[in-house]
Amino acid sequence: MPELKLFVAPNTCARVPTIALEEAGADFETELVRVKLNQQNSPEFLRLNPKGKVPTLLIDGEPLTENVAILSWINQAFPASNLLPKASSELEKLKQIADLAFFAGTVHPTVTRVAMPVKFIEDKELSFEIVRPLGIEAMNKIMDMIEGRLDNGPWWYGEAWSVLDAYLFWVWGRITGVGYPPDGYPNIQRHHELSKARPAVQRAMAREAKNIEILKAEGHYIAPR
Repeated sequence: MPELKLFVAPNTCARVPTIALEEAGADFETELVRVKLNQQNSPEFLRLNPKGKVPTLLIDGEPLTENVAILSWINQAFPASNLLPKASSELEKLKQIADLAFFAGTVHPTVTRVAMPVKFIEDKELSFEIVRPLGIEAMNKIMDMIEGRLDNGPWWYGEAWSVLDAYLFWVWGRITGVGYPPDGYPNIQRHHELSKARPAVQRAMAREAKNIEILKAEGHYIAPR
């Protein structure tokens, strides 16, 4: 199997491939990127990922970026793990890619508006007064759709867990962690509790907790606000 190193930072969407690798039973290490020190924009990191973002997965030293690609690679490299349902046709496979793209391209940017509104307005206080409420309004529409989808089963694809559920686990934890109102979404709340009970999720969260403790000890932890 290839040598794997995943560059991560706490509370980011790097949690998603961490869970995926744990679910796959992969042998991998994580490398902590200290965002407060701007390590994601250091020359060393930018040589691996010029976009200056986590996650970045090194596969035998070769970098792969973007969660859609990273999660697709993990699914292909560890087919027995069933990180995505077995596709019965090319169209079904493309629909799975569309689901991943939905989380990466639609849900994730909305998460940023809710969880990190300072990225959009230089005035921090105004960002919380203007950007976050608009982000919550946009997120409500997304969560309404996801809540309805989960009527068909506890997981994104019904009865079987998939890596899309790892993505939803991160999204829900990230937004509720900064005060997004959870009321009215019993299916998503149930999903989150079921996700927390999965051993792979627990192992991934333990990795993240260790990194948080490292950052706190160094005085470099950025707490969600």
